[in-house]
Amino acid sequence: MKINLKNLKTILAANNYQLTFQRKLILQLFLNTKEKHLSAEDIYNSIKDEHPSIGLSTIYRTLDTFLNSGIIKELDFDTKCRCYELKDEGVSHHYHLICIKCNKIVETNGKMIDRMKLCVKNKYNFKVLDHKIKIHGYCEECS
Repeated sequence: MKINLKNLKTILAANNYQLTFQRKLILQLFLNTKEKHLSAEDIYNSIKDEHPSIGLSTIYRTLDTFLNSGIIKELDFDTKCRCYELKDEGVSHHYHLICIKCNKIVETNGKMIDRMKLCVKNKYNFKVLDHKIKIHGYCEECS
């Protein structure tokens, strides 16, 4: 199911959660920054001026709710903070190139890796359901 404000209420209700103002606000931030990975601190810094009553603890609880409901996924970039992105079935798999010098993260499509998955399926009759691939190296600015 494609994640948007319209079907969020249904997803949350199916998981025994309600669509609160805070959840709607944080989801809207994810929808507006689809090309970016967000940390709890990123979310807090984006909303604190207009909504000072929403604290980091509320944001962490909301992120846990979204994780448990399958709305977002947690990304492990081997950095100190956890980042999240929408778990949107309408978006094809993409992979992360991580600079080991400046920690810049670049998203790339995975046509070569998609071909590898097809090869695994054909050669081993193995249906790939999930995979996680991180490629570490130096970005253009650091190399």
